[in-house]
Amino acid sequence: MARSGTIRVGIIGASGYTGAELLRLAAVHPDYEVVVATGDTQAGTLASSLYPSLAVHYPDLVFTEFDETEAAGLDLVFLGLPHEASMELAPKLVGKVGCVVDLSAAYRLKDSSLYPGWYGFSHDQPEMLAEAVYGLPELYRTELKGARLVATPGCHVTAASLALQPLVARGLIETSGIIVDNATGITGAGRALKHVSMFCTVDENFEAYGLLDHRHTPEIEQVVGAQVLFTPHLAPMNRGILSTCYARPADGAELSTDALLSTLRDAYAGEPFVAVRKESPSTKATQGSNAVHITARHDARTGWVMVICAIDNLTKGASGGAVQSANVALGLDETAGLTSVGVSP
Repeated sequence: MARSGTIRVGIIGASGYTGAELLRLAAVHPDYEVVVATGDTQAGTLASSLYPSLAVHYPDLVFTEFDETEAAGLDLVFLGLPHEASMELAPKLVGKVGCVVDLSAAYRLKDSSLYPGWYGFSHDQPEMLAEAVYGLPELYRTELKGARLVATPGCHVTAASLALQPLVARGLIETSGIIVDNATGITGAGRALKHVSMFCTVDENFEAYGLLDHRHTPEIEQVVGAQVLFTPHLAPMNRGILSTCYARPADGAELSTDALLSTLRDAYAGEPFVAVRKESPSTKATQGSNAVHITARHDARTGWVMVICAIDNLTKGASGGAVQSANVALGLDETAGLTSVGVSP
């Protein structure tokens, strides 16, 4: 177990949106001290020039080029890199630092044969893939304790999995034909300039993408244990994910809205960041927080089950979930550096 106040942190890829969010969360973490913050494309740039929100806490922080020798010996390293870059770097760090938390998809899928089809590259590290622990504490808390390598879930996957997994695990819904429709904020596309993320493209627009082949599909199926048809939609907002999931009741399952809500409340009883409520969730209510808001309905007229989950895609869906998992892995207070309260109004 790590001792309070001793966690020396490196953020590799700190200049992207998830890196900036990690810096924000580390600033209020009682045990974290950021000693390395790399951003090869922004090397030499003052962090507060790129993100003025960091100016008070990090007035002198300058992004540097990655140097493996500077990372060795740290207590905790976050990787905010592209998938293949993380896969190349992680084996060089695991065992040389206390815990590596990867925010890419390099170690999320346990079946290595899925990577060429869904991600376009082959995975040649079966031992590392087997060692990696999936970073969703609500479902994998025991496995995360003492982990050397954590695979942070995809943002869409976090929302859909927390909505559906308890119902699948308890045999209440069919495990095929589940529909997952997610609306997501533009920060999910990253900081790099792309046509899809330009103001004139996003403003006053709502568009589905990744039809039938979005790479988060096999990850959702892995965590939930069911077949899903997943369709993400890009919404004109900065942050947030609203996941609306539809499923058929399992044979013999006697369901009602109250029964579904009761099942979800039982599944998440005592969870510090999950609220199961009758009211419909909203992305605004979770903004800037690690909170998860969930509701469910059973429609007696059509027979369908509907589960809705809202999260902040950059916090619980990425950097906040990574910090939460790192806290568990290192034996710290799981909630340290994180809030369950969204920014409102």
